[in-house]
Amino acid sequence: MSDRRDLGVLRSRAGAAEAWKPRPAPATWAVWASWATTLLAGTVPAILWTEFVGRVPAWLTIAQIAVPSALLVATILSRRLRPLWRFGLTMCLLLILIDVLPLVDLTIAPLQSLLGATSFDGRMQAEQTAKLLVALVMIVSLLLTGLRSRDLFLRLGNITAPIRPVPLLGFPHADSWRRFGLIWGFGIAGALGVAQYLAVRPTATEFAALVPMIPSIIMYAALNAFSEEMIYRAPMLATLEPAVGSSQALWQSAVLFGAAHYFGTPGGPLGVMLSIFMGWMLGKAMLETRGLFWAWWIHFLSDVVIFVFIALALVA
Repeated sequence: MSDRRDLGVLRSRAGAAEAWKPRPAPATWAVWASWATTLLAGTVPAILWTEFVGRVPAWLTIAQIAVPSALLVATILSRRLRPLWRFGLTMCLLLILIDVLPLVDLTIAPLQSLLGATSFDGRMQAEQTAKLLVALVMIVSLLLTGLRSRDLFLRLGNITAPIRPVPLLGFPHADSWRRFGLIWGFGIAGALGVAQYLAVRPTATEFAALVPMIPSIIMYAALNAFSEEMIYRAPMLATLEPAVGSSQALWQSAVLFGAAHYFGTPGGPLGVMLSIFMGWMLGKAMLETRGLFWAWWIHFLSDVVIFVFIALALVA
């Protein structure tokens, strides 16, 4: 028996030794340049213009594209900033694609018919098709720069990897991501569902009207979770982690993701704060497991809840 216990201890120590270790932040120049690009090229300027002026100027989009474009030029001229070239390219692509695709009518009636052609399909199909196209272009473009699929977290990852404790945020122990992901995935979705229910107070009749939409809700939630992970998270982590370290990459991806929800669901300042925490958690999952599964799973469960209440608004 003692031999078996000793073998188990050795295996445990070996697994701990192979656990992911965060990369430290490098020189300050790269960190400041990446943060400036994240904030100026993200949704923050649009939020500030909306709050203080009341509208977003037409020239803001072009000005924002100029920010990562300037970073790309700077990476050519400055050795200190050179590690950020893939990040600059990522942000340029993201801004251009997000601005161009809405100009194209991606409404495809046969796709809507596949899941029942409900009002929810009409609300979601074009939007989710656009997001998927952005995600696919981002993936292909970054693979062409020399990154590998595992660099972009395009795999399940180590779903039993230990979570790095963060006592200040209530994660004091190195639990397995299998346990942590299940508890927090259902916990976040449950809390979100309760909050939405108390805010909307839908009737039993309205819930009954959702039944034909259930396949669409599940399908689009799964698709949205994948697309947003491959738009807002994986490319940023893959391009920023080697350049500015794991912690900086994690927080920048969380801020970009959270700010993007100001005009979405949940929205407003509270929605931004909740989404930043959510983005931090999903990025943490992606980094520590070196894969997509837990980030996608937690995101998917929350999207199911959000999409249920979007569908309720359509049938109310």
